[in-house]
Parts: sequence; C-alpha cells; structure tokens
Amino acid sequence: MDIISLTLMAVTLGPLEPQLEFAGENRNEIEQALSLVPTEQLSGMEWLIEHMPMEDLKTLSAEFLLTNCDLAYQSINDAPWGSEIPKEVFFDAILPYANVNERREDWRSDFSVRFADIIKDAQTPSEAAVLLNQEIFNRVGVKYSTKRPKADQSPFESMEAGLASCSGLSILLIDACRSVGVPARFAGTPLWYNKSGNHSWVEIWDEGWHFTGAAEPTGDELNKGWFTGSAGKATKGHPDHAIYAVTWEASDKHFPLVWRPNDTTYGAIDVTDTYVADSQSVNIPVRIKSVLNDARLKQTVLVIDDEGNVLLEGQTNGERADANDHLTVSVPKGTWITVVSETDANTLQVEQETICELDGEKLTSKRASAVAEKLWNAKERALRSTHKDAHERRVVEHGELSMPYWYTVYGDAQVGDRSLWISMHGGGGAPPTVNTRQWENQKKLYTLEEGVYLAPRAPTDTWNLWHQHHIDPMFEELVEHMIVFEGVDPNRVYIIGYSAGGDGVYQLAPRMADKLAAAGMMAGHPNETKPDGLRNIGFALHMGEKDGMYDRNKVASQWEEQLSELQESDGQGYRHQVVIHKDKGHWMGGQDAAALPWLATFDREPNPSKIVWLQDDVLHNQFYWLHVDEPKARDRTVAQIDGQRINIQTTHRGAMTILLNDDLVDMSQPIVVTVNDHAPSTYHASHDATVIKQSMRDEIDWYSAKIDLVIE
Repeated sequence: MDIISLTLMAVTLGPLEPQLEFAGENRNEIEQALSLVPTEQLSGMEWLIEHMPMEDLKTLSAEFLLTNCDLAYQSINDAPWGSEIPKEVFFDAILPYANVNERREDWRSDFSVRFADIIKDAQTPSEAAVLLNQEIFNRVGVKYSTKRPKADQSPFESMEAGLASCSGLSILLIDACRSVGVPARFAGTPLWYNKSGNHSWVEIWDEGWHFTGAAEPTGDELNKGWFTGSAGKATKGHPDHAIYAVTWEASDKHFPLVWRPNDTTYGAIDVTDTYVADSQSVNIPVRIKSVLNDARLKQTVLVIDDEGNVLLEGQTNGERADANDHLTVSVPKGTWITVVSETDANTLQVEQETICELDGEKLTSKRASAVAEKLWNAKERALRSTHKDAHERRVVEHGELSMPYWYTVYGDAQVGDRSLWISMHGGGGAPPTVNTRQWENQKKLYTLEEGVYLAPRAPTDTWNLWHQHHIDPMFEELVEHMIVFEGVDPNRVYIIGYSAGGDGVYQLAPRMADKLAAAGMMAGHPNETKPDGLRNIGFALHMGEKDGMYDRNKVASQWEEQLSELQESDGQGYRHQVVIHKDKGHWMGGQDAAALPWLATFDREPNPSKIVWLQDDVLHNQFYWLHVDEPKARDRTVAQIDGQRINIQTTHRGAMTILLNDDLVDMSQPIVVTVNDHAPSTYHASHDATVIKQSMRDEIDWYSAKIDLVIE
C-alpha cells in the first residue's frame, strides 16, 4: 500500500471523520487537501477543515484549500511581526478563506501581490492595517453606498460594483489584511441601542484586539471612529444591541447576520465590554432622582437625547436605597438630554457630573402646560440642530430620496404668526427636465398677502409624484423646518397644488388633515381616495369646465356632490369651496388663485370634538387624538367627544389609544367610552409627562393623558 493510501486511511479513521462524512460527494477533494498539504501546514489544514462551515465541505476543491493554506502561511512567514502572532490567532484570523457567508473566492493570490507595496515599510500589524485602510479602497475603486447590489458582497463583487455597504467594505479590508499577514476579523452590531440601524467594522490583532471602520481611516490611529459613541451604549449579552466579533472557533453564540437573520452558521464572541469600557471613560454621569416633600420616589424615567433617541429607561430609587444610589446615565460632555417621568421633565446640557432632580408631585393642568412648554423648547432646539444642515441646503431627505425646496416670504407677520403654503407642481410620468420646469413654473404661480410660499420639487418623476408613501414624512419634516427656522404658526399650514400637484392635494389632505388648516386642489384627479378625512379643514376645489382628460371635470363635480352631502349630514364639518371655471380647460388662466384668500380664513383645529379617520393605502398611526400601532388600509373610524362621553364607531380591530388633554375633557371627572355600540366603560385619566413627550408634534399639538383600548 502506498504512502498516500496510508495517509487517507489515517484521515478516514481520525477525528475529522464527521467532516469527511458530511462532505459527501466532495469527500475526495477534502481528503486530497489533507493528504497533499505540506507537513508544516498540516495542523492549519486540519484546523480549517474542522472549523469551516459545513456547506463549504460539499463544494470547495482541494486546489482552493491548498492555495489558501499555502498563501496564508506564506503571509505570516513574510511579515516582520509573523513570529509574534499566536498560533490560535493565526488560525482564526488569518487562515480562514472567508469571513461570513460571502461568495468564496481566491482573493489571496490577487491581494498578496496587489497590496504588498502598501505595507512594505510597516513593522507592526497596526501600521499595516492603517496603511491598507488609507489606500486600498481608492486603489480598487470601491466606495460606500446603500445602492450596492447586496450587503454581503465578496471582495471581487464589491470591486466589480464599485460600491459596497459597511459589511462589504469590512470584508474587503479584512481580506486585504489577512493577505499580508495581519490578523483581522469581522465585527459589528445587528442594531444600535437607539434602533437606528446596524453597522459592521474591522478588528485587527496587535498584542490584543483593536478596531477601525473600513474605508473610514482615522489618521494613523486605531480605536477611533464615528460609531464609538453609539458602541459605548451597547448592551452586553443582548441579541440585538450587543457588539460581536466573528470567530470560526467553537462558540455558544452565533454572529447575527442582518441580511440572513435565520443563519446561525458563524460563531461569535461578545466583545461589548471593550467598547463600553472605552466609552464610559470619557462620559459624564448624570444621577437622577424624583422627589416629593423631600422624600425620594420610585418612578419610571426616560432619558432622551437631542435626536429623540432613548438613552435610558429605568426607575429612580426610593428612600430604602442608599442616599448616594441614583439611577445614572453617562453621556459625552456637551450632550443635551431630556429626563422625563410621569410627573415632570427637565432638560439640561451635561458639562459636569450632576444630579437631575424631578418633581414627584402629581401633574395639574397648570403644571402639565409648564412641562409641555419645557418639552417643546427642548424639541425645538433638537429640531434646529437636526435640520440645520438640510435647511441651509433647502432639501428634505428620506432614505435615498431628496426633495429640494424653494420659498419666499410675503408680508410682515411676526415670527411665530406666519402662515405656510406648500405648493405642489404638476408634471409626473415625464423626464426630470419636464418636472423641473413645472417646479420653476410653480414658484411663480401664486402670490400671497402674507405667509411663507414654498414650492418643493418632487423627489421622483413618476406619475404619482405627490402621494407616494415617502411624501407624508417628508412634508412633516418640511413643516418642522418652517416652524423652527421661519416662525410658521403650526395652526396655519396649507397645501395647494396644480395638475399632478392637485392629485397630491386630493390624496394628502384627507390623510394629513390633522396637520393642516386647509387645502386647495387645482386641476387634479383623486384616483381612489375619498373625502371622509376632510371634516375639520377647509377644502377648495377648482377645475376647468372643459378639463376632460381622465374625466377630471366629471370627477370634480362628483366630489362637489359628495362634499355637499357630507356637510349636510354632518352639520359642522366639510366646509368647502368648489368652483368649475366656465369655458376653461386644464389651464384656468389664473382664476384658481381665488381659492387662496378663502383658504386663508381657516386655522387648524388641533382638538376637534369629532373626527373621521379613513386610512388610505399610505398608513398613519395617528390622526388628531386617536392612535393605533398597527393601522390597516381602508379602516374607517368616526369618533366624537361630548362632555365626558366618547363614542367610537370603527372597523379597526386591535389596540387603539385615545389621547386626551384639558381642551377635550375634564381630567378630574370619569370618562365614559362606548365602542361600536357595546356596553360603555368608565375610565379615569391623569396627566402624565411621558405622554406629553411621546405625543408632542408641535408646540400646540400635544396630549397629556391616554386611554388604551383593545377593540375586538
């Protein structure tokens, strides 16, 4: 029997037999890799086959494994620091041919040559990693982009696309490091503490583990990055909010792949402590207590930063706790935080260690208003900080979409009293140049006696320019821009639009009525929408008599009938102005401008006693004083408050919250709620500062109590 056969028999009978069995039809390739590997590399090959993902055993060739193993050993032998790398670090952070589930490629053969000159003068793994991070991405022409083909790209997939996510960039840098003998591994978190998303980066070994952001070099240093603040708030052991590093060693944890949430193939090490310890060393503690008559109270508290992120939800200590034992949050110096309990709220900028004391006395109507004022001041400052750059650039962004806007101010209304007119252009389903030209026309289409006249440019060029799902949050942010930077009165916000812009008014006005005073539709088509939600705002409809395209004129007449019927049956709602301009086609020659003075007579009613909420295909969680967590298309709700009685008729099923304030009910008295003609239920509501914080949309639109229902 020859030597190779004897070797194969030893392999077959050895500890790798389970892997060989799993390889199935590919067993011969794995056996060849083990039999042909040089003796000095055998331990590495055995480790690799023992720890490699099981699916790779079925597909990888002997040639691939032998090449990978040989080049990995060559890289460590050639590196000046090679003799200093522990064997277990070499096995887990240089030898593997992949990081996670990316496409398997022979990147070593390319990278070991391509990047050799970059690190030729480096004397440590840290120096080499820094140089690679500074150079390789420009050299291979890869940059960060959310438009990359997929998250888990292999190095060559990223190089082909020229784009990569943080994961793809990290994989590329790790493989570049490994190709020249720098131990490197994949690290990241599946979800930041504030639920703002995931992130991936790179850890490299140099007498211990260090980190760097791929394609985000921080000069010549490691252990710095934009994400260190967020990483410092990670939670060890949390399946979503911890920080993990990939290991191919046996582990009781798996690395959570955001793009493949059910894949538990790749082992992980929880490395949260490293990042939290580094962060806390430069953070300043704020100790929180709630006090009533000089006695400390147990109360649930939220700590929120200027971007609205919840930094901490915890409970203050009562008198049984040590006098120095306080609920504590640590934040970087200069951070603004708002601390909210059910009875009080305080806002402070953290410059030194301090105690934040909350008033534990039950909220009265007067104190609720004072707390609301403090919370609005904090929110306004946060909005200014958050929106400053975007407003200076005159753009609202949502995901990958951008909505530029132009505006001018008419009249001399005082700051805080100005009206806002959002005027939507026509076009749609046309080349960008056509829609941009329509935008330029819209800027000059109307003038005002008073107010901020604002013309946004639609984020897309589709036929439904102004009523896609992204428009609603973009308009909400746009209104915030104008409130904080131009002194707009939130009770005097109007939307108007012509042609495709009119289509947008038809759709947006009913579903955003709780944020509007009135809306003016000119020469548009409603498509499938209905007018039910318009009960509490003014609605003007102007149409050319001869505007027959898509039956716009006929539909306008039908809407006039519907609005009249709704107004007649309701009595106090659905105030409208419908004008069909005789002998006019799609262009009404400016006669539609007569709508604006009529619209200007309306102010928003933020707390109407009756609301009609018809969900569109674009869903909203809140409409005036009703909130649902799981909205459903076409659900219809009619709700009315009469004294201390609330009557709700709804097709919605599931949780619903009634939001209340002193303008709606007397909080000191019982509240009787009837749903869908079932037996009434009696509730007692009390002011709660956390409800004020969570419900505040502007300085006028907020609620201080709630009643939670489950509708079956």
